[in-house]
Amino acid sequence: MKKKMVSVLLASAMVLSLSACGKTEEAAEAPANEVEETAEETAEAPAAEAETETAAETEETAEAAGDVMSYADYAAADVDTEVTVETYVQAKQGWWENEGVGMATFYTQDEDGAYFLYNMPCSEEDYNKMVPGTKIRVKGFKSEWSGEVEITDATYEIIDGNYVAKATDVTDKLGADDLADYMNQFVAFKGMTVEGSGDDGAAFLYNWDGSGSQGDDLYFNVSKDGKTYTFCVESYLCGSDTDVYKAVEGLNVGDTIDVEGFMYWYEGPQPHITSVTVK
Repeated sequence: MKKKMVSVLLASAMVLSLSACGKTEEAAEAPANEVEETAEETAEAPAAEAETETAAETEETAEAAGDVMSYADYAAADVDTEVTVETYVQAKQGWWENEGVGMATFYTQDEDGAYFLYNMPCSEEDYNKMVPGTKIRVKGFKSEWSGEVEITDATYEIIDGNYVAKATDVTDKLGADDLADYMNQFVAFKGMTVEGSGDDGAAFLYNWDGSGSQGDDLYFNVSKDGKTYTFCVESYLCGSDTDVYKAVEGLNVGDTIDVEGFMYWYEGPQPHITSVTVK
């Protein structure tokens, strides 16, 4: 598959040496002073130690988090640079193992933009925990493949927070240069017309070229204002037992449909559709 202090307080013990040759009065007074000073040191040490440990833990947490980027900073970052973001799981492709290491791909989003996490190492236990809305901190590398911007070679941490995005209607953005600004976001297209696909003009194809069979990805063409676009039901995301897969299998050329899905990109917009409604 493709790419990828606590500071210890050293309390110094003061040892008070008493001269055996001193006067009797001085020798009598010294132990009392020594006890008093030692008591003060003992009382102060735990507080100082606690403050040091608290500061150390805060610093350690900050280092672990890294410099969390805003979506704008992420978007402006160069490809192949290390990035750290906090985002929310919206959907996920099936969990699988690669040489004993669990892997999964996630569609994630925050209030400002979206992040596609490709083949991120993930235990099956955590995969099951990461339901839509789960907040995660992700550190990896910003990458690009055939136009699709994603995060690869990533590590994650599940943190407190919850957010589920509503679909943004981008129908009017079709054919516009700024459609890419919505890459990987949960979006909607409304009033689309189903067009024929393949040599026989079928309403959909199994695989992009019709070479597949039920259970493979579904591809179908839709048009708006005289322009045609290819949409996909990604089988790892929405398998043959899902409502959207069955809905696409039931389409007819000429149907008018509303759809929702994630704005995936492959040499241009190729949304991964998760919902189809025939008008």
